[in-house]
Amino acid sequence: MDLTVFGATGGIGQEVVRQALDAGHRVTAVVREPARLPVTGERLRVFQADLKDPEALKDAVAGRDAVLSGLGARGREDARSGIAARLTRPVLQALDAAGTRRFLAVSAGPLAPEPADQQFLHRRVMLPLVKAILKDVYADLRVMEAEIRNSATDWTLVRPPRLLDQPATGTYRTALDVNLRNGSTIGRADVAHAMLRMIDDRATVKQAVSVAY
Repeated sequence: MDLTVFGATGGIGQEVVRQALDAGHRVTAVVREPARLPVTGERLRVFQADLKDPEALKDAVAGRDAVLSGLGARGREDARSGIAARLTRPVLQALDAAGTRRFLAVSAGPLAPEPADQQFLHRRVMLPLVKAILKDVYADLRVMEAEIRNSATDWTLVRPPRLLDQPATGTYRTALDVNLRNGSTIGRADVAHAMLRMIDDRATVKQAVSVAY
């Protein structure tokens, strides 16, 4: 496939680029600072952009089979500025102008409803604490999600819980529009793995998908 990856220098974005290349796909990595992308490959095109101008992004997304985004806040200060929504907005505009439909974006597990059988400690203690600490991050992601849902794309929102740095296992659980019982962690590499698998999965189109171990 011909894929474009936004947020390619981030933890999940790098894994998407690396795994897509390993699978034989052609990848355009859209970055602000090319020096921060350690991944290389013959089928990799590095596209430098500041993400402010949708017109400048059209060439990066036109004719692609799918566009994947790991854009998001690197901290609470970023989140307070609404960076996830602000950076995703021009991407959606570029997709619309280019006529590219398939779009997958990383969001976060705490935006999904909890299952009825979720453990009491997780539901009543851990989740409220995380939501309080990272309220600005989740407020930003809610705006981003709303704009993606209202776009003309065939979107998928990927909602992981706490992220780990570890090799991909390929073994994880997924659920549509609800979190997974006891699903408190997942590796960034496995989030990337799940996103690449979802590209051709029509069941995930216009759905929010929780993914966790």
